[in-house]
Amino acid sequence: MIDGAAMLPQVERWVAVNSGTRNLRGLATMAGLLADDFSALPGAIEMVDPEPVETVDSDGQVCAIDHGRHLLLRVRPDAPLRMLFTGHMDTVYDVDHAFQTARYLPDGALNGPGAADMKGGLSVMFTALKAVEAAGIGDRFGYDVVINSDEETGSFASARLIETMAAGKVAAFTYEPALPDGTLAGARGGTGNFSIVVSGRSAHAGRNPEEGRNAIVAAADIALRLNTVKGPRLAVNPARIEGGGPNNVVPDHAVLRVNFRPHGTDEIARARSQIDAIATAVAASHDVGVAVHGSFNRPPKPIDAGAAKLFALVQAVGGDLSIPIGWRDTGGVCDGNNIAAQGVPVIDTMGVRGGAIHSQQEYMIVDSLAERAALSAIAISRIVAQGGL
Repeated sequence: MIDGAAMLPQVERWVAVNSGTRNLRGLATMAGLLADDFSALPGAIEMVDPEPVETVDSDGQVCAIDHGRHLLLRVRPDAPLRMLFTGHMDTVYDVDHAFQTARYLPDGALNGPGAADMKGGLSVMFTALKAVEAAGIGDRFGYDVVINSDEETGSFASARLIETMAAGKVAAFTYEPALPDGTLAGARGGTGNFSIVVSGRSAHAGRNPEEGRNAIVAAADIALRLNTVKGPRLAVNPARIEGGGPNNVVPDHAVLRVNFRPHGTDEIARARSQIDAIATAVAASHDVGVAVHGSFNRPPKPIDAGAAKLFALVQAVGGDLSIPIGWRDTGGVCDGNNIAAQGVPVIDTMGVRGGAIHSQQEYMIVDSLAERAALSAIAISRIVAQGGL
């Protein structure tokens, strides 16, 4: 029997720590708390250094950015049947964000930074695995747990770790929150983020403007051309142009930020070719330099045959527990995209029920702690009993 009331203090303790992706001190504190709690499970805990990550600043300079370490727990790595369980310790709330403390709402929900996304989910994962271990599931089953520090900014510092740990797994669960009614995410689109740096030539806007090469105008031209690439299976969002200066100076510098949401690998290939072609064309027509930085870091996640089997199994477990399980496609992305790209069936919304994530209204439905932990524990046990999907 899973005791949701016993889970709640754990969530409260974790939510009290600001672990925004850029708050390295807070992430270190959070990682220590997680390591202490997850040490109740068998296996060795390792804190894995983040992969190097670069970004493009507003001046168009490429610079390194730091990330926190990731938690890795490996349990019975030589077992013939193995699963992967992933979550993230970071939140979207910076160290100086106004949303720092938790409170209970009149309906009993917990309103707090990261309560649903995903410190409640981490408690669901931990409690489910504890229940599986307490059931004495045996040496034939092993698993890896990855809790990364940078999911909210794209998992650039942890993607390789997740891909490595996904290899050879029969299935995976990721503990992003379900919707308030329990609906899970089905198929997901992919995402790509690009920073396009335009280098022009400055000149006096009144005396000799013809000698200048306006980087803002060239960046705007790129944005307009990229906007024409969008279609039913590819969203394109030119989000921001940075650069420029005084009104009497032809701007010699601009950075265009663009987000793409492809719904197929063919759309990734089409978008990438269009980005390169447009950059080349604008560089020539405006006589400017154009440098493209970025990548498609989250591939689309379809519901293939393996994923359909996993969803059916979880739905059947939900039926046994009188928990209705449905799912629907979403344009959002998460680490489940990267796991699915390794050929591993994954359900990536096995966390708590909640809503208003990424806002000061974020909340977790408290009753869903025990509910979702039981769902995971029984689903894991059923996969093991069947010897797979």
